[in-house]
Amino acid sequence: MRFSFPILPTARAAWLIALAAPAAIVVAAAAPGAWVLAPAAGAALLVVILLDGLLAGRLADWRFHAPTDTEVGAPMDITIIAEFAGRAAFSRPRVALELDPRLEESGRSETRLSRDAETASWQGTAVMTPNRRGPAPVERMWMQWSGPLGLGARQVRHDLDHTVRIWPDLSPVRSPELQNYMRDAQFGLIARRIRGEGTQFEALSEYEPGMDRRRIDWKASARHTKLYARENESERNNQIVFAFDCGQAMCEPVEGLPRIDRAVSAALTASYVALKGGDRVSLFGFAQRPEVMTPFVADARLFHRLQSAAGELEYHPEEPNFTLALATLTGRLQRRSLVVLFTDFTDPTGAEIMIESVGRLVEKHLVLFVTIEDAELAELADTEPDTLDNLAVAVTADTLGRQRALVLERLRHMGVDIIEAPWEQIGYRLIDSYLDIKRSGAIG
Repeated sequence: MRFSFPILPTARAAWLIALAAPAAIVVAAAAPGAWVLAPAAGAALLVVILLDGLLAGRLADWRFHAPTDTEVGAPMDITIIAEFAGRAAFSRPRVALELDPRLEESGRSETRLSRDAETASWQGTAVMTPNRRGPAPVERMWMQWSGPLGLGARQVRHDLDHTVRIWPDLSPVRSPELQNYMRDAQFGLIARRIRGEGTQFEALSEYEPGMDRRRIDWKASARHTKLYARENESERNNQIVFAFDCGQAMCEPVEGLPRIDRAVSAALTASYVALKGGDRVSLFGFAQRPEVMTPFVADARLFHRLQSAAGELEYHPEEPNFTLALATLTGRLQRRSLVVLFTDFTDPTGAEIMIESVGRLVEKHLVLFVTIEDAELAELADTEPDTLDNLAVAVTADTLGRQRALVLERLRHMGVDIIEAPWEQIGYRLIDSYLDIKRSGAIG
């Protein structure tokens, strides 16, 4: 649907009218008989605005280019191309877009078009960075261009039937660092077996200095009259569950993106490594109730299923129900698994409930607790206060930091492994912890 507004006064015309009003009052006061000049001048200005708008020409054609898919936190471009008939290059047209707050928090984006001499068209690009996952419609476009005097302008509005699907950030999976990491001696591109430190017997090899003496097979060595060591294969087909708290605390931003999106990116990176290592991966999301529970994926070629499921995790402005969520997860797991729990907490009462629920989960499964380090809280606690208000803020921040450390220490005493690090280090810390657990054979 298209709505056209033939001629509109510009901001320059409005300023001119505003400046002419005092002049008309002065003329009326100085020469009352010349009052007719004021309406005549107003009418003349109106005619000039109309003529200027007519000289602006008409919009002959326009094109709109926007991606259909992008990733949260990744800059994206929306390009508008316009062609005008019967119009010289009087001014740069302006374009305004009405779009979803996921693309722009204000719900509006403005840009100016520039002339392309080669194609004789006008082009402009609006650059925006998606701040949340999910479908983000681009609903309407307004375009305005003025005449040679800049007093009259034309404006058109178009409804746009376009939706940008915003997916989780997979840049860590594509990063050269991870790809090189996957080519090392333990994880090749075809997920070579991890040998030497696992629990399942693989082969015997001649003992060499530097090997762990606990790996010596004394019976085989006695038969062959030389020392032989056992080479074990790390267990495969382990079950790894990445559980996401989608509640209020995880929706708080960290460096411009919600904590849940930072967690999803780290989890998908570790999932990719786990699938390459021959293990099975599932995603579980919850807030007041469980929402997402994928079947276990065992093939790296099906990684896109995990990505799609992670994109469906919602943002909830409410506290999570750990009791219901973790009890549901325990009931669905038929064998011992590694449960990687991404969450955060600020309320001591909620933390106490979380500890009780995690304690019941630890009885049957291996739990890895992952939380993003609160750098802002630490900075507030360490800042030297110079006013009473700043002193109160520092004391509160220090109290919250101590409560946080106490909760993590209680979890450690329960046998829960803890990862607390800045968001940019979570992914690789998680991979290191997963490999250590896998080599130790603690999952099965």
